Amino acid sequence: MSWSIEVESSVPAGRLFKAVILEWHNVAPKVLPEIVKSASAVHVDGDVGSVRQINFTPAGPFPYFKERLDFLDVDNFEAKQSLIEGGELGKKVESASSHFKFVPTSSGGCICKVTATYKPIPGCNAAEEEAKAKEGVTQIVKAAEAYLLANPTVCA
Repeated sequence: MSWSIEVESSVPAGRLFKAVILEWHNVAPKVLPEIVKSASAVHVDGDVGSVRQINFTPAGPFPYFKERLDFLDVDNFEAKQSLIEGGELGKKVESASSHFKFVPTSSGGCICKVTATYKPIPGCNAAEEEAKAKEGVTQIVKAAEAYLLANPTVCA
């Protein structure tokens, strides 16, 4: 199964891509401190195969998750990540991956296009989980946008 969402931002594509994809393990605890307790690069050289772990506060959706970078095109602001541990893996989904593309707009901002592909576990309410995931993506992009606008030198 899959779903897609587009989130508009006034931040340039390269800068938002850097914050949300390349530096999210550093940025997330700063932009969503009420949800993200900490984040770390478990195995990261910044290239395909890199793994990072995001740890959540009690207000978060689950204790933690680990994701692996499967595809990276820095020049075109595009990446694909797969959930490899934690989160809803084994509870509500058998597998999940997300493809991010940050498309520059004529106004100087961008559109963050996300397509998620997942295999739900039988009996899981896929529509409910999809709605939560879309809300989460929007929250991430908008929180990163607000942080970058307030801190013009971050991810510049």
